[in-house]
Amino acid sequence: MTQRTILVVGGTSGIGLEIAKEVVDRGDRVILTGRDKERSESIAASLGEGASGLAVDISEPEAIAESLKPIEEVHGLVLAAIERDANSVREYDIARARRLVTLKLVGYTETVHALLDRLPATNDTGIVLFGGRAKDAPYPGSTTVATINGGVEGLTHSMALELAPMRVNGLHPGIIGDSPFWADKPSAVLEGYESRTPGGKLATMADIVGATMFLLDNKGISGTSLYVDRGWRLT
Repeated sequence: MTQRTILVVGGTSGIGLEIAKEVVDRGDRVILTGRDKERSESIAASLGEGASGLAVDISEPEAIAESLKPIEEVHGLVLAAIERDANSVREYDIARARRLVTLKLVGYTETVHALLDRLPATNDTGIVLFGGRAKDAPYPGSTTVATINGGVEGLTHSMALELAPMRVNGLHPGIIGDSPFWADKPSAVLEGYESRTPGGKLATMADIVGATMFLLDNKGISGTSLYVDRGWRLT
């Protein structure tokens, strides 16, 4: 099988880094990005010869195209860069809201736009946009997050139609119990979520990695929003 190159935006930590590791482990090449050049390159070096690092800040859309110039052809793109934000209607922080909207909706779109001449226009090319279940299950302080993740779903549909035969899908994780963000939460908090999950276990980072690779590879899936939450909220 021909070696592919996968670009993971937001690949220096958390789920993005786990995806980058999986790409290398299966014999493909990965380019991972973070905001800091030295850190991105150092983390890539730790993954072996199949990885390289690049500095890209998608919260600054005007600079994305220039940052991506070193990249040659890529056969898959994972947009996993996120930021955590607590914002409510009653205590609305415009600057934080604007930053998150820019990062996920404008930044995601501009990244794809800037790479179109290096993404083969075939059914083999897969693009995965990361959203989240807050779009369906908002929580206190999720005003911006819930709105943006709903926007990711709309962006998935629009891109899938416009960029076909390339495939574009959205991945919406639920509570990921072993992720850096959730693993340090009080056990009572996690137990509360587990009690609402069939089987009593939360989704894992391995679940998200597997789902991402499926969406990158499966030629029959496009314009789909995939929930990875082990049935959370069904009970």
